[in-house]
Amino acid sequence: MILTIISSGLPVGESLKTKYSLRPNILFVMSDDHTTQAFGVYGSRLASLNPTPNIDRLAHEGMLFTNVFCNNSICTPSRASILTGQYPQTNGVIDLSGSLGGSRQYLPRELNKLGYDTALVGKWHLKEEPSAFDYYSVLPGQGQYFDPVFRVRGEEAWPEVTIQKKGHSSDIITQLGLDWLETKWDRQRPFFLMHHFKAPHDMFEFAPRYAKYLAETEIPEPSSLYSAGNHGSVATRGFGDELVHRIGASVSRRNVIRNMGMHMGISQAIPDPEYAHLAYQEYLKRYLRCVKGVDDNMKRLYDYLEREGLLENTIIIYTGDQGFMLGEHDFIDKRWMYEESMRMPFLVRYSKMVEAGSRADLLVNNTDFAPTLIELAGGEVPQYMQGASFRSVLETGKEPDNWRTSTYYRYWMHMAHRLGNPAHFGIRNQRYKLIFYYGLDYRNPERVETDQDHRRDPQVATPPAWEFYDLQNDPHEMDNRYNDDGYMEVISSLKRELRRLREELNETDDRYPHLQAIISRHWNQ
Repeated sequence: MILTIISSGLPVGESLKTKYSLRPNILFVMSDDHTTQAFGVYGSRLASLNPTPNIDRLAHEGMLFTNVFCNNSICTPSRASILTGQYPQTNGVIDLSGSLGGSRQYLPRELNKLGYDTALVGKWHLKEEPSAFDYYSVLPGQGQYFDPVFRVRGEEAWPEVTIQKKGHSSDIITQLGLDWLETKWDRQRPFFLMHHFKAPHDMFEFAPRYAKYLAETEIPEPSSLYSAGNHGSVATRGFGDELVHRIGASVSRRNVIRNMGMHMGISQAIPDPEYAHLAYQEYLKRYLRCVKGVDDNMKRLYDYLEREGLLENTIIIYTGDQGFMLGEHDFIDKRWMYEESMRMPFLVRYSKMVEAGSRADLLVNNTDFAPTLIELAGGEVPQYMQGASFRSVLETGKEPDNWRTSTYYRYWMHMAHRLGNPAHFGIRNQRYKLIFYYGLDYRNPERVETDQDHRRDPQVATPPAWEFYDLQNDPHEMDNRYNDDGYMEVISSLKRELRRLREELNETDDRYPHLQAIISRHWNQ
């Protein structure tokens, strides 16, 4: 079905509701750190636990995207790319210290032009007032899991006006969204509601009613939790593995600076592998209890739309702001360019356009979300957006003409937050992935210093190195084949494409000569 958009002036007596009646409502639901492994429909090792029956309904009644990726697996830059349709160096948000002012909150501004009543509830994490939205009620920073405070619009300047709610954040954020739909949404206009859960962000504080959920269940473990294989490089392991105890926060006792057992209260006297097993089981149970709360609240949203007769004219999207490591390679958190961290869940239901039970495997990244939503709303994609619309795949199931064949990634925050992730960038296509770890902070040639906004660990540069994975033959990235002569031509081609994308997307290091020197020195090594 092709949407027909009425854009002409109104005849005498015609209402705004009539003018906008053919435009779909848009419910954009995003959770924090909800990774594809923690869904049923993505078929991971955890699918047998059926962790997301209500979210999975979107895939059963709509389209599941299998190759959606962020361009920086950390909250603030990913959210900025979603709102701007731009890559980090263009929108200016490259790490957690970045912010996004109202003039650059492009997605709600463009939808306002198309007649949408726009609202944002839940996690914001972009510091400045979300002033481009008609309504907002957002958590300050990460916010609290229990009895959270929200910043709202009022007579005093942002961020002075706040309200506090009692209960768990997932329940409260959903109630805020429902209250806006019920009492504040201008029903003369279609709605665009960004509904952002805090969960399941660490430290995985779940609502008390889920305390027994999975309590007696043995959670399936990834084999790479206990075996590194040929994964990684000197950049992530050091020469002779001398860096494994401080690079990559772990589930096991491997990382002595930060590991999940410390957070889960596992006795430090217990040796591995039992320590890793106990830490993993507690970690996953807490995480999945947070996911359960999100999934149950998704049903509340569904029920409201059905009850109000809004479901069939509403595009429902569910995604996460990035992926998350659930013990794969003995890693926790995100930030890495590895699959579990880089891949985003993305499910779309819109019965007027999208075939039920369909799947799409085209390479999408988070800069494409805004262009697609604008086209679905009947607008044209602004030239200042670097992403592209994939509306045609929703409508026809066919990949758009001249669609990208690879996607670019970059993580800037070298060795930050005691998590031990070296700075890196890279490229992924449908089969291969190439990563370069340059291992130095962009702001300082020598070491990472403490700043006022975010504590950073004073760590010296880590070794530069390349990693290359053949995802067709090695989907779990257990075998770095960068030095395999049989892949020499493939790697050379990927490097050419990587260089082209960095220039085309304004992602070069001309402003950071100390980084460019490392890149140039190691490009052909």
